[in-house]
Amino acid sequence: MSGEGHVGGGARDEWWRDAVCYEIHPRSFADSDGDGVGDLAGARERLPHLHGLGVDAVWLTPFCPSPLVDAGYDISDHTAVASDVGTVADLDAFTSEAHRLGLRVLVDLVPNHTSHEHPWFRSALAAPPGDPARDRYIFRPGRGPDGAEPPNDWRSAFGGPAWTRTADGEWYLHLHAPEQPDLDWRNPEVPAEFARIMRWWLDHGVDGFRVDVAHALFKARGLPDAGAGQHEDPARNHLMPYYDHEELHPLYRRWRTLLSSHPAGPPGSCAPRERVLVAEAAVFEPSRLARYVRSDEMQQTFNFAFLECRWEQPELHRVIGDSARAMESVGAPVTWVLSSHDSVRPVTRFGGGRSGRRRARAAALLMLALPGTAYVYQGEELGLPQAELPDDRLRDPVWERSGHTERGRDGCRVPLPWSGSLPPYGFSAAAAADCWFPQPDDWAALTAEAQQDDPDSMLTLYRTALRIRRDHPARSGGPLRLLTPPGASHLAFDRGSGLRCVVNFGPAPLRLPEGVRTLLASAPVTDGEVPADTAVWLSVPADDRTG
Repeated sequence: MSGEGHVGGGARDEWWRDAVCYEIHPRSFADSDGDGVGDLAGARERLPHLHGLGVDAVWLTPFCPSPLVDAGYDISDHTAVASDVGTVADLDAFTSEAHRLGLRVLVDLVPNHTSHEHPWFRSALAAPPGDPARDRYIFRPGRGPDGAEPPNDWRSAFGGPAWTRTADGEWYLHLHAPEQPDLDWRNPEVPAEFARIMRWWLDHGVDGFRVDVAHALFKARGLPDAGAGQHEDPARNHLMPYYDHEELHPLYRRWRTLLSSHPAGPPGSCAPRERVLVAEAAVFEPSRLARYVRSDEMQQTFNFAFLECRWEQPELHRVIGDSARAMESVGAPVTWVLSSHDSVRPVTRFGGGRSGRRRARAAALLMLALPGTAYVYQGEELGLPQAELPDDRLRDPVWERSGHTERGRDGCRVPLPWSGSLPPYGFSAAAAADCWFPQPDDWAALTAEAQQDDPDSMLTLYRTALRIRRDHPARSGGPLRLLTPPGASHLAFDRGSGLRCVVNFGPAPLRLPEGVRTLLASAPVTDGEVPADTAVWLSVPADDRTG
């Protein structure tokens, strides 16, 4: 294992630099009132599960009032709680209990668009063309002699054109579903309103915000055509006229100042200096992504290049090295993520069945060994596969917008299995048929209860990994040292303080060097040989830490 140089800087004392954050999709996490829909009270009751898992923070996906065209990311009231998931008092109780257990709480901020049912958009539709009520959104006349063509060629990320025509002939922009009209961030009313929204949630004790589509708020002036190939090659996202504009960064600097200066919330909430901003920025060029986490902007930004990597050593080696170097240039941690409510679960993505499970276990140890922050999506600690849903239960707008050719993201949003041998597996007291989404009939062995005391379960693997990650001296800030060149069949790196991670991508077993001690492995390691699709954490003697 030849050395390749140091990547990454020393650790600092901010909690978010090495935190593990657990993503909760509230309607699919736990149901407290038996209506088949997960809620905030149910999530609060399950917080001991997260405390026992060993995470540092919780991120709640949207729970505000919404017609639910896009899983709650179409918000009609940004400072309220949807009645099917609870009340503001339930949110306060959740946050208070999380803080009592030592967990920070992040909530989604969705600033690119609103619901078509938002009062602002209702007023815009009721107003005539040219009225100031329309200036909060992006309305334009159409092209062609009668304005019957969209203003430009922009495409929705969900399929189809990014423009919808109104009854009076004007068109409005929506980079997602037509029910999600895009706001115009050059209108001063929009940033003023979101500053108010952020202060409202801070007053309720939240510790920060995950900013939805943080790379898309400002669109190119003049709205020029984007050309062919939109949304086909993520590596070109930063070249699109609706993504990654320089105007974003002064805005995020103002938001960082707002978070750091806003008074502390209710008793038990974290100090203002500990509040964080997390960018969901689908920017795949590492140096451009790093701009979102410069010292006076956000603290974290999801690494989508890592999330979308295939299970191949060369690609993972390149992405890990490039990501670490880019973030080091601005003094920020890399934010690693294997899964989310928007992606196919790793067990399925990495091949499904026995092979997919084995690779998902190895990928979990790989991610959790890397320096920086990590996000764990609900159910990853249980090793859930992507669920197959019947056509008539699909909700994702991608299903309709693609003409029923893409099934969308609903398969990763199925309710968690907590206990029991039949659906709904302790998720709800409702009948299985009445739950938010149906669960597979073969998940009995995947429930949290079934895995609780199984030393070989995915749940035990996550708990052990998070305990070692928390307690090992490497957490305090050793740099990442990549030890294998591109093209090798394995990936290895040192974290400092004697911690090394080795992943064998196979197919032949990999012989470990003499003198190392195994701390944790994703599959059995026998006679010093790491089998295919296996990750292992090693304790390396001081005289063997140069590779």
